[in-house]
Amino acid sequence: MAVLPVLVYPDERLKQVSAQVTEFNDDLRRLIADMEVTLRSFPGCVGLAAPQLNHFQRIVIVDVSARPDIPHHGCLILINPEVVEKDGEAVGREGCLSVPDFTGNVARAERIHLRAQDSRGHVQSFDCEGFEARAIQHELDHLDGLLFLDRLVSRRDLFRRKNYK
Repeated sequence: MAVLPVLVYPDERLKQVSAQVTEFNDDLRRLIADMEVTLRSFPGCVGLAAPQLNHFQRIVIVDVSARPDIPHHGCLILINPEVVEKDGEAVGREGCLSVPDFTGNVARAERIHLRAQDSRGHVQSFDCEGFEARAIQHELDHLDGLLFLDRLVSRRDLFRRKNYK
């Protein structure tokens, strides 16, 4: 397992649309293991998409379980994920490993019903809400070549990230 380099905006590869995963094999499971190690190497990071690591397959990992008192499903490994239903809308502040210097306000669905496959290809579904739903939608955007910058509520809703020492 290895920590993989993260693509950073304005790298054009971040705009690439990712392909469906069709083979559920050891190579896929190795990539997922590398993704998880990479995610854990960034304290406070709650999600990572394969395209951020220069792998253009529809794979994301989301884990908001370290945030106290929020509903979550633990560490989600989502392959070929799709949001089947959305409900509500809320504006919230988002940041991204691929846009390290900025955060921004983005409108997202408050609740989603999600369908995805696991690392063996089995279909699973989840009802997610709040911060977990926001994190999933953020990561799924990467699969379609979108960054939170593409979804800002307005141009005034982009902020330079504060550095705490």
